[in-house]
Amino acid sequence: MERHASTPRPNFDQIVLAEGLCYHTAVEDGRVVPYWAEDAAYAFDAAEISYLEGVTEELHQMCLQAVEYVITENRFADLKIPQYAWSAIRRSWASEEPSLYGRFDLRYDGLTPARMLEYNADTPTSLLEAAISQWNWKETVQPEFDQWNSLHERLVEQFRLLRTQTDQWLHVGWIGDDWGEDAVTCAYLSDVAHEAGWQIVGLTMDQIGWNPSLGFLDADDRPIETMFKLYPWEWMFHEEFGQYALSPQCRTRWIEPVWKSVLSNKALLAILWEMFPGHENLLPAYLDEPTRMTDWVRKPLLGREGANVEIYRGGTLTGAAGGEYGAEGYVYQELCELPDFDGWHPVIGAWVVGNSAAGMGIRESRSLITDNQSKFQPHYMWTSSPDQETIAAWLREK
Repeated sequence: MERHASTPRPNFDQIVLAEGLCYHTAVEDGRVVPYWAEDAAYAFDAAEISYLEGVTEELHQMCLQAVEYVITENRFADLKIPQYAWSAIRRSWASEEPSLYGRFDLRYDGLTPARMLEYNADTPTSLLEAAISQWNWKETVQPEFDQWNSLHERLVEQFRLLRTQTDQWLHVGWIGDDWGEDAVTCAYLSDVAHEAGWQIVGLTMDQIGWNPSLGFLDADDRPIETMFKLYPWEWMFHEEFGQYALSPQCRTRWIEPVWKSVLSNKALLAILWEMFPGHENLLPAYLDEPTRMTDWVRKPLLGREGANVEIYRGGTLTGAAGGEYGAEGYVYQELCELPDFDGWHPVIGAWVVGNSAAGMGIRESRSLITDNQSKFQPHYMWTSSPDQETIAAWLREK
């Protein structure tokens, strides 16, 4: 794993904008802050990619075992899931409701074992840039190399599997952020689902209605039979209409299914460590207190994009991010500092579609806390595992 300087394509911002990546830059305190960046890229050899693919699939299977464990051992309270949702989660899991996708955040430096930082299993974003924009970048800038990226093809395949003979319409809902990250993710997934044979109805979550006789309806009073929602279950748990979705009489099939609320909760980190203590791809993690750890990271159970994350060294707070999460409680995970590549700290987002590893996206930051201002950097893969002389010759040529 190496970080290489790269020359941005002329008018690259217009190129990714045409692909749909309208948030390629942001303005913060009067400064233009790049989100999509082409000034550098990460290079991996084939053995590293094979390793990361295997780790991702093993972690996913461990997480599925954790769902079974939480249900059979009745550990919902540790995840602060309200009791009125427990039966719905049990039914969803018992009926083997299929899921669409998820994204592991991994700490990896190419030298030591990859470590799981968390699992974004319910409402992951950074999808369009991982599936489309970085592939198109690779085809233009590094056409002689490969990339770990079968995201688009796998998503089409999974949407085909999710579609039954009676399914025709797929409703796609988001919070209503115009052309922010959520809306773009839903627009991309709508295109993918349409390619898989669905007819699409897009709507914001506040446009969903409820009829006691007909169930959930869209703005045209059409029954919602199947719905992909980029809207977290933990929010729905505490909303009146959301509780209707938990009823056995609910006619709507949800993507993602409600059992994934177990995986999207950072208490999962402590559950996994309890189930698989000492596993080389996990970090020690505990609920309620840091136990015997000297250096740790405190994470809110339902936090997002680094909000309210705190770093402690020797028991002293040394780094923190603001936000509005934490009332639900925290998990304490051993500090494993992100690798340093010329002052940049990358986190690997390893994607799962269905139950298979499907690709990777990388976010990097000057900070040890990856947040919504962290850049997305493309990657490529040496088609074989090159020796150092080959790498040096290629770099001299470039």
